[in-house]
Amino acid sequence: MTSAPETPLWLRGREAVIAATPAEHWRDGETPDYHLSHEIMPGQRTSFPSEGSLEAIVESIVQVFEMEVSYKKEPATWVSMVTERFRTNVNGGPWADPAAIADQGSYNILIGDSPFYAAETFESSHHVFHTAFPTGFYWEVLEVLSPPPVIAFKWRHWGAFTGEYKGRQPTGETIEMFGMSVARVSADLRLEEVEHYYDPNSFLGNLTGGCPLST
Repeated sequence: MTSAPETPLWLRGREAVIAATPAEHWRDGETPDYHLSHEIMPGQRTSFPSEGSLEAIVESIVQVFEMEVSYKKEPATWVSMVTERFRTNVNGGPWADPAAIADQGSYNILIGDSPFYAAETFESSHHVFHTAFPTGFYWEVLEVLSPPPVIAFKWRHWGAFTGEYKGRQPTGETIEMFGMSVARVSADLRLEEVEHYYDPNSFLGNLTGGCPLST
C-alpha cells in the first residue's frame, strides 16, 4: 500500500515551522512567542474557517509568512515562499523582494509613505507596533474569492490600542483595518507574488487622532 505524501512544512502551521527552525536562524537567537494569538485571538475573530478549508489554508500560509519575515533573518530560510521569485507590493506601488523585506522590515514596506508614520529601522518598526498593541495585533482571512494558483482574499487586521504610538497616548479602543490581497502561488502552495490593497492612512490616523506626525 502506498502511503500518503507528507504534508509540506509550510502547510503544517506556524508552530510547526517554529519548532523545525534551528536557533541560529532567528534574528535575536530566541524563538518567537505567539501565545497571545492562541489565548486572545480566538475570542476576537469574526471568521471561523473550517479545518482544511481554503480560507484556513490561506490564513495559515500568511501566518507562517508573517512570522518568517519578522523573525528569521535570512530569506533563504523562509519556507513559505519561492524566495528566488517572490515579490510583493501595496496598492500598485513598487515591488519589494525578500532582500528588501529582510533589510527594511515588512511594516516599512507595507505602510510606505504616510503622514501618520515616519520610516523606522527594521527593529524600531516592530517596537513601535508592539508597543502600541501590547496584547497583540491579529490578522484573519474573511473570504477567499478565487482558488490557486491566483488566490484573491479579503482580510481583517486588528488590535487593542492600549500602548503609546509615537508619543500619542492610547485610547483603549480596538483599531481595525480591512483589505484585499492577491497571491500567486506555486504548485506546492508557496508564495511567489502578493499584491495588497488597503488604506494604511485610515488605520494609522486612528492612532494619532487624525493628526499627522510632525517632521
